[in-house]
Amino acid sequence: MARIARLPDSIANKISAGEVVQRPASVVKELLENSIDAGADKITLSVKDAGKELIRIVDNGAGMLREDALLCVERFATSKIIGVEDLDSLKTLGFRGEALASISSVSHFELKTRTAKETLGLRFRYEGGVLAEESGVQGEQGTTMSVRNLFYNVPARRKFLKSNATEFQHIFEVIKSFALAYPEIEWRMYNDDEELFHFRTPEMAERLNFFYGSDFSDSLIELSEENDYLSIRGFLGKPAMQKRKKLDQYFFINRRVIQNRMLSQAVQQAYGELLVERQAPFVLLFLEIDPSRIDVNVHPAKLEVRFDDERSVRNMFYPVIKRAIQLHDFSPDLAATARDDAFGAPRQESAWRKLSFQDIPDRSMTTGDLYRNYREGAFQHAPETRSSTLLQSELFTGRSGSPAPKSQSELREGDDGLSFALLSPLPGDEGQPNPKEAEPKIWQLHNKYLICQIKTGLMIIDQHVAHERVLYERAVDVMTQNVPNSQQLLFPQKVEFRPWEYEVFEEIRDDLYRLGFNLRLFGNKTIMIEGVPQDVKPGTEVTILQEMIAEYQDNASRLKLDKRDNLAKSYSCRNAIMTGQKLNLEEMRTLIDNLFATRDPYSCPHGRPVIIKLSLDQLDRMFGRK
Repeated sequence: MARIARLPDSIANKISAGEVVQRPASVVKELLENSIDAGADKITLSVKDAGKELIRIVDNGAGMLREDALLCVERFATSKIIGVEDLDSLKTLGFRGEALASISSVSHFELKTRTAKETLGLRFRYEGGVLAEESGVQGEQGTTMSVRNLFYNVPARRKFLKSNATEFQHIFEVIKSFALAYPEIEWRMYNDDEELFHFRTPEMAERLNFFYGSDFSDSLIELSEENDYLSIRGFLGKPAMQKRKKLDQYFFINRRVIQNRMLSQAVQQAYGELLVERQAPFVLLFLEIDPSRIDVNVHPAKLEVRFDDERSVRNMFYPVIKRAIQLHDFSPDLAATARDDAFGAPRQESAWRKLSFQDIPDRSMTTGDLYRNYREGAFQHAPETRSSTLLQSELFTGRSGSPAPKSQSELREGDDGLSFALLSPLPGDEGQPNPKEAEPKIWQLHNKYLICQIKTGLMIIDQHVAHERVLYERAVDVMTQNVPNSQQLLFPQKVEFRPWEYEVFEEIRDDLYRLGFNLRLFGNKTIMIEGVPQDVKPGTEVTILQEMIAEYQDNASRLKLDKRDNLAKSYSCRNAIMTGQKLNLEEMRTLIDNLFATRDPYSCPHGRPVIIKLSLDQLDRMFGRK
């Protein structure tokens, strides 16, 4: 008797599902690709329990007749190609004919579809890949696919799924990439019956601002380049928007989202020294190339492509990115102009090069040296007014006190919109020969940056990331040393968590308590906040806790961080003073003093620079004095 036997289709489909359907996000990707290929211009995604309970895609595409509907869930059945030669002219997203067979074999799968010519739609229900029910149904033109109880019959695979928060994050990334790749499609998404977004217009700016924050699109570099071989269009992020990981880098080949190391490395090299180590810029690029020059049949997930001439693609791609970056000035507004050459400055030593965004203080200068440099330059002859060890909670939250009221001598508004703070001489300082010399040289620029005169030039500090560094180290110390850090609320605040939020809360509950959050369970997925750390501003307790949990989960899904380190970073990010917050002189002085008291004042917990230093020598060269 032969020892080798052909596997039944039901078993083969389950095995195939291991490659095609790795997690709920894989199902979402495959079904969305089918909707797009069907010509839909309206697509709705609904998920429940992070896709484990339900994934439903509703589109208004062409729909299917009965024969096609029955065949679409068969293995290697597809309408996209007929022969192998069709792979050289492929313009659809799907083509392998494996996805629906794999999905239906590991779920309770339902298909509803109606074409424009039919008055009654069709409904097919499958259990484990086997047709269980067929019926007629009323419905709009298009197709609805519902996937319930994913991996119900493959317990091992279901057991290895991550937390709801992680799985939902993967799903969200999938639909985000499609929403950006196909702006002409009206996209809508529901999570546990809650609408997350509904894009009705093809405005790319609206979508970018929704996913990445208000006015995000205004700070992007738009590029467009085309030749007979390759066309490139899209957006690049400025170095100030750099990310820790490459999660926010999107490359589309013929509108197919792909992962390609060569393209990613070319972008990284084009930015060069504008980037901090281990960080990457935001990228949203669309490449159009003859389908015969690429191979998309590399992996069942269809995320990888191969070029027939990768070197040629790189030689065309890299210069376009490099030129787009060079045409934009990423340096501070003090950058030198093209007149550098006229004053004899060597080109390789031009001032703009030295003043690029990442020109942080020389690490050979110790923290103590730079701090003394700052004290000697900014506070020459200035008497001390209050202790520089004043707690951040007193300065920025108002819980233990409030900053001194601003007077005309402390805060003035210049004609050019530059707000700056000056300290009037204190009583008993009449002996100074020039009262102006007693004024510390600190200014706040656009309620965003602190500009300080130092002995050797000037120093610019980002107030938000500086405060992040202070709060981060304090949070780490508080949790490590178990120091009391909670302040009781007069009126406890109630928080109702969504399922994934409560799951994250349970994971970090003990460390939240060490950090200073006094929390009490109050029913199903509901807690009462009875105490918070001193840095939390009054009235923001609920928002801060929810934002911390979201930030913690985002970090956990993208970065491999120690749990307490992750919590400290999430806490500092959400509690730091924000851009646009006006500070008085005492607050600025204390923030700077506390910054230099940290172990690493030069970068925020996420790796962004805190300080940029400009020497007098650099300024002299910029103004042609050297």
